[in-house]
Amino acid sequence: MSGAMVLFSTRPVRIQPYFGYRSSTRLVLRARALRSRKARFDRHGRLSAVRTMLEQFVSHEVAGIAVTLEVPGPDALLLSATQKTDREGFVLFDLPLDPAWDMPPHPAWETVHLHWINGEGPQCVDAHVLAPGRDSNLAVISDIDDTIIETGITGGLRSVARNWRRVLAQMPEERIAAPGADVFYGTLGGGQVLPQGEVRASERIAATHRPFFYVSSSPWNLFSYLVAFMRTRGLPLGPIMLRDWGLDRSTFGSASHGLHKRGAIDAILATFPHLRFALIGDDTQGDLIAFAGVVADHPDRIAAVFVRTSSGQAFSSGEEAARAAIEAAGVPLWLGDSYAIGEDFLHALGFTPGGETEQIVRAVEGVAQSDEVTVDTER
Repeated sequence: MSGAMVLFSTRPVRIQPYFGYRSSTRLVLRARALRSRKARFDRHGRLSAVRTMLEQFVSHEVAGIAVTLEVPGPDALLLSATQKTDREGFVLFDLPLDPAWDMPPHPAWETVHLHWINGEGPQCVDAHVLAPGRDSNLAVISDIDDTIIETGITGGLRSVARNWRRVLAQMPEERIAAPGADVFYGTLGGGQVLPQGEVRASERIAATHRPFFYVSSSPWNLFSYLVAFMRTRGLPLGPIMLRDWGLDRSTFGSASHGLHKRGAIDAILATFPHLRFALIGDDTQGDLIAFAGVVADHPDRIAAVFVRTSSGQAFSSGEEAARAAIEAAGVPLWLGDSYAIGEDFLHALGFTPGGETEQIVRAVEGVAQSDEVTVDTER
């Protein structure tokens, strides 16, 4: 969502990097040029909170800024590329890695650098790129809106107006997470990957044994807010694929949510052909239908599907057909309103913190052929 606020026009241009990801042959990283302050969510008082949130939603993006991505190596740069920001201030680096850049043995966040020039001279900021390790066979793709956090903005402008206090006046630590999401996602993540000799997570970003990717219909303006929320709740961090909002039907229409998510999921699957994925969503934006389409096109790539039934509404005919299609494909499907209940399903599939990935995949394949797992479909 953009808005050329005069009040921001004199601030120096900064580059907001978003989380990227890479395979051994491809790197994807998005960033945005803005005239705004770096987001801070430690302000106290309701008025300060409202001001902070308004600054997130109303951005002054800058087009035509040359941004250079540099990937450092042990002795020299592994990669350097320059692109200009588009009319919305975005720059997308989607680059082949030639020669191939070997993956680390375990999932890891790697640091690259973005350079640009503003009125104060040359600038540089670090950006973080997730590299699933060579030993990774299973990863997670999760929705955000009403799956791990009650956003209040996914039902259109009326929802934003109805939930204005939640959207504009609550800091990340005040927001309500889906009950049990921290334990559920922690189990799926399999614990953090720590450097040798380190016994606890440091302040830097820590990868989980099973890499996470997030796909959301929320605007890119909320990236920093969502990252802060995940940190306060101890949720696994991962690349977040958001959207640029316009105040029209293409933004708020229900069909556009599914198209955005499907496109992002397909891109992730194409980047990591050796990985299988667990998909997590909810029943407020057609995730079940979107996931059924992914299962139909990639039946061997989806290890399990989890859908939180938070709306309290009966399934539509399309959702019933989607559920039947997923089950017919032999992909384990969990439907329920409580992640605490979903814990039993996770353990039945072998998603345990200490489980080895190959064993988990074999367990998923085995359960898919048996009737031993009870799937909670109560509405």
